[in-house]
Amino acid sequence: MKTAVLVARILLGLMFMFFGLNMVLQFMHMAQPTGDAGALMGLMFMHRWIAFYGFVEAAAGLMLLAGRFVPLGLTLLAGIVVNILLFHITLNPSGIGPGLVAGVLEAFLVYAYRASFAGILAANAQPS
Repeated sequence: MKTAVLVARILLGLMFMFFGLNMVLQFMHMAQPTGDAGALMGLMFMHRWIAFYGFVEAAAGLMLLAGRFVPLGLTLLAGIVVNILLFHITLNPSGIGPGLVAGVLEAFLVYAYRASFAGILAANAQPS
């Protein structure tokens, strides 16, 4: 199990580190989708939202790769992975493959680190 967790953590970390940095630095050309998906992506590029997403993705990927703040990295990536999946389900179904891989890796790692998330899943939690 430890080996599977390590491999999943490194794969997910590399995936988000690479593509997150690409959103900020734009070193690799990505094809612009058409239709509503293209309009949304165009707005995100024009208003620099994509750079913010890229920064958060790269930071979370670095957290996973470093191994010190894995639960925080997984928490940051959870919303991003859901957003990626919803984007592809609703606007661009043909590109859902990498999002599904990221979703499976994320779910596996959240399960593996479930003890770190026990506090946020407690019913009737009280402030300290």
